[in-house]
Amino acid sequence: MKIRVRRVGNSLGVLIPKATLESWEIGEGDELELSAQSIRPPRRGGFSHQKLDELRRSIALAVVRRHTTREIRAQILANLHRWKDRGVWGRAYEEWQGIASGSNDGQLFAAMLGRDEEAVRLRQSAPFVGLLAKEEVRRLNEEAAG
Repeated sequence: MKIRVRRVGNSLGVLIPKATLESWEIGEGDELELSAQSIRPPRRGGFSHQKLDELRRSIALAVVRRHTTREIRAQILANLHRWKDRGVWGRAYEEWQGIASGSNDGQLFAAMLGRDEEAVRLRQSAPFVGLLAKEEVRRLNEEAAG
């Protein structure tokens, strides 16, 4: 397919057919890769931030459905203890430690399952790993990938 170079203000630009952009899953505000030889969609190396968080949330939901809050808190604290001993520590882990050490189940579920910015940020450092079988985590990953 050929596309024509046109004047856009004081610059030159190209119009890419809507069908092509839709097949590339590109919308307004997204970026394209430009090289000396081509214009193309960005390489898809994984999930978008939103899809990745939905995957993390689906894993958290599976954990909540299969385990008691006591089991979840114990796993979180055990993972955090092990990670701290290995020198892997960050601010989010301190927050998780406070949540897991407390008794407010609502706060725990909000961190694991919430859709607000705070929950999304905390899920990026989710310390409740190890509560699901590897096969189930693999299945959830495959479902998220489509």
